[in-house]
Amino acid sequence: MAAKVDEAKCAGCESCVGACPVSAIAMVDGVAKVSESDCIDCGACVGTCPVEAITQ
Repeated sequence: MAAKVDEAKCAGCESCVGACPVSAIAMVDGVAKVSESDCIDCGACVGTCPVEAITQ
């Protein structure tokens, strides 16, 4: 199961982009988007999100 981003909470800081070891997160129009096919569900992005917009 891929990580999920609450778009309403996402601050667009890009912390999760750098934290993802498989580059499964990209910024689209200032909001983080997770590629479900690339995400390995490691949780690295969850811990780096300062506004808790990402869940597993």
